[in-house]
Amino acid sequence: MNTATVPKTSAMELLVKNKMDAFKFPKVGDLIEGTVISVSKNEVYLDIAGITTGVIRGKELEDESDAASSLKLGEHAAATIVDLENERGEMELSFRQAGHQKAWDNLEKMLREETIVESKIIDANKGGLMVKVGNVVGFLPVSQLTTENYPRIEGGDKNKILAYLKTFVNKNLRTKIIDVNEADEKLIVSEKAAWDEKQKASLAQYKIGDRVTGKITGVVDFGAFIEFGEGLEGLIHISELAWQRIDDPKDIVKVGDTVEAEIIALQDTKVSLSMKKLKDDPWKEVLQKYQVGSLVKGKILKTNPFGAFVELDKEIHGLAHISELSPKTVKNPDEIVRVGETYTFKILSIEPENHRLGLSLKKAKEKSEKQEPAPEVAAA
Repeated sequence: MNTATVPKTSAMELLVKNKMDAFKFPKVGDLIEGTVISVSKNEVYLDIAGITTGVIRGKELEDESDAASSLKLGEHAAATIVDLENERGEMELSFRQAGHQKAWDNLEKMLREETIVESKIIDANKGGLMVKVGNVVGFLPVSQLTTENYPRIEGGDKNKILAYLKTFVNKNLRTKIIDVNEADEKLIVSEKAAWDEKQKASLAQYKIGDRVTGKITGVVDFGAFIEFGEGLEGLIHISELAWQRIDDPKDIVKVGDTVEAEIIALQDTKVSLSMKKLKDDPWKEVLQKYQVGSLVKGKILKTNPFGAFVELDKEIHGLAHISELSPKTVKNPDEIVRVGETYTFKILSIEPENHRLGLSLKKAKEKSEKQEPAPEVAAA
């Protein structure tokens, strides 16, 4: 064979050939890493394994993971291939797609590890707060706010709730991620879950039966919130504020009051307390003050379709059923009695263990009439 006709391969050609053999050429959609060789406001160039040049430009510079925001020459960066060759023969790359994947992978990692994250509030609607974790937009439902930040709006007026939630815009809240779904681009965070983590550690020093002193931080229809210890908060239910029947917790406590209460339940990080537990139950002595069959004076506190609630004294309240207000059929208690007025009642029943006392207005009138002496008849 005539060897003179065989072309010789230069050292440079061999080097390039070896690089190409070692470099498995990727395809569109692959994540590829390169070295930063140029950075400007509108473009970033990467050297890809010394084989080709990749460019990231326009909207593809946006990066949800924020990793590409401060790139410097010589650093390594990952990008997603969107085109193997553009009009200039360069590989077209995207930080946006690579960053999106990296950002969501990071969110899933934080969900698994129950990491506390800072969420920036960017907007509000009637259901909760729009947040940003890094560059990913998510949602913080109203139900996932701590008791401190929960909207305590009387009557639940939605417009007032929205106005209140708007006050959080541009603030940061400590949260935990509770749901991540990249396919649906759904990110849900919870302030309450992050607070629970702190609350759990602080609550370890308390047990049921402990007495605490705290400040009332909020009063709602169903009770009052009390802050005690090192930033702990619990609820005193309306039924635990006092022994007597209460229609409005504001009649007993107001925001800023310092009160004593007893812990009656601890469930995870939920604390239930009682103020009335620290006072003697007045119903234990009720039989010494009142007897079945006797006549008593009482003030009408409230009426409803089935009767009238009556205050016999500050601590003992009773109920006059609608059927016991008049010998006639009564459709509305307000036809017979008026709130704030005092009437004479007959005690029908006393149940100290159930805190119940039954009264009758019509039987009190019957008894009074029987006790009145018959009028004298003038002699003819």
